[in-house]
Amino acid sequence: MIVKMKHLDLVCVAAEKDETLAKLRDLGAVHLDLRSANGAQVGAAKVEADDAERAVRIILKAREGKAKEPIEIRPRPVDEILQIDADARKLKADIEELKRTIAVYEPYGDFDPALARKLLDAGVDVASVAELPEKLPEMRLSEMKAKLARLETLGAAGEARLAGSDEKAILKLYPALADKIAFECARELMSESGPVAFVSGWIAERNMAAVRDAAHQAGWGLLARDPEAGETPPTLIEPPKLFRPVKVLFDGLGIAPAYTEADVSVPFMCYFSLFFAMLVGDGAYGAIFLAATLALRKKLPRSWFVLLSVFSSATVAWGLLSNTWFGAGLPWCADWPTVKWLADPSYGNMMLLCFTIGVSHLMLARLWNGVCRLPDTTALAEFGWAGILLFMYFVTNSIVGIFAAIPQAMFWVFGVSLVLVFGFTVKPSELKERGAELGMLPLNIMSALGDIISYVRLFAVGLASVKVAENFNSMATGLVAGADAIWLKALMSVAMVAILVVGHALNLAMAGLSILVHAVRLNTLEFSNHKGVSWSGYAFSPFKKTN
Repeated sequence: MIVKMKHLDLVCVAAEKDETLAKLRDLGAVHLDLRSANGAQVGAAKVEADDAERAVRIILKAREGKAKEPIEIRPRPVDEILQIDADARKLKADIEELKRTIAVYEPYGDFDPALARKLLDAGVDVASVAELPEKLPEMRLSEMKAKLARLETLGAAGEARLAGSDEKAILKLYPALADKIAFECARELMSESGPVAFVSGWIAERNMAAVRDAAHQAGWGLLARDPEAGETPPTLIEPPKLFRPVKVLFDGLGIAPAYTEADVSVPFMCYFSLFFAMLVGDGAYGAIFLAATLALRKKLPRSWFVLLSVFSSATVAWGLLSNTWFGAGLPWCADWPTVKWLADPSYGNMMLLCFTIGVSHLMLARLWNGVCRLPDTTALAEFGWAGILLFMYFVTNSIVGIFAAIPQAMFWVFGVSLVLVFGFTVKPSELKERGAELGMLPLNIMSALGDIISYVRLFAVGLASVKVAENFNSMATGLVAGADAIWLKALMSVAMVAILVVGHALNLAMAGLSILVHAVRLNTLEFSNHKGVSWSGYAFSPFKKTN
């Protein structure tokens, strides 16, 4: 569900502004729109955080290529690291300039510039001297080379100091720096008017009691009200406990439904798991994902661990149903009913499965809308859309030759559904404002056909993954089969292993990309369009200390 929000106005004594913000941060219950703050203090805090991040990058860059060398690590302040880096940059520029100067004068040998200048000033016509450039160096060639050696020694010492700096000590500063930025943003948002200061934000309705208690103790003034028309409260999703890990997927994708829309976490996670399995299309890949997830269990946040375990397990289950393991099949699974059904040479059964998944996904959205709108008459239009989607499902299967013909009953379903959609999408009182929507209905009805057909991507992308794996397998085994001599077989065996590792690793990477493109699209576009979820919201992020 989407948690109900209250708009909160807080008033305090201006002299206690910082103290109030600190207490508000400790409560961790009020969302403040910190994005709009961009004052001088906020800028200074952001620069401080940027400097810390830049210092870490400088240390890691200086340490490149020194992994095998013993390095004494010691903590250094950010300012010191940045100064060492600035000095090193200037030193590097001086070294390059000196090298260019040496290259110019080295052909003339180690002459004395002062003596050469006196001879030229005296008008002495010496051929070897006359050939010198008009601008003479400031020191002898030997002195320039000695200076170059000193500068290079200083540069190496600076690089060593940077490489020996402790980046972990700086990384530990990140939460405090983030908190400082947030506090300065909140401080800027808290306006003052004479002796009082005030700030506005959003709070979950269930947390109002805790804020009221804090206000009573601190002497704050509070005004809480429901959101008004035109306001856009932040969205706090609270799915059922079993499906709560999907929130990290939403955060990772940077999406959130609008406050007035529905929480689609449960169908999103269920169908995304199915899409993940079908798009990867190989049980062995799922086993690799699962093994990697279990190996990283202590390092992964619990939600990501649960989510990746579910997706990987679903992929292993799909591998069992389709008997696909590294692009090959296991002999003892070849006679399983699901394997035979999915292995239909015409691919008709696989496409039928994709279309069935698609129509169930889209009909779920429409039926859900209808139930939520009851007893309003617009619910009938949503049920009508479900009927249209069902009819288009039969049309799709007929187009690709899976069904010989559309059942006669489906035409009656389609007719009744059209009446419901045209008759109840717009109420008579809304015809002036929304009448144009009726003109778009024929196009929307035809697009429903395309929405169902788009689910065939589950078959196409999954099949492509399997075929790529099969081709790499054939390429690798063909090397050994074509070798006669024992030494050649041994050499080709090494090449075969390399091809299999590289090929399947590449296929795994492509599978990950297809998940981001296709599994996300089917949930956030096709399904969401029918459900009425625009993903135009922004996540509830309370003002609190960084965890």
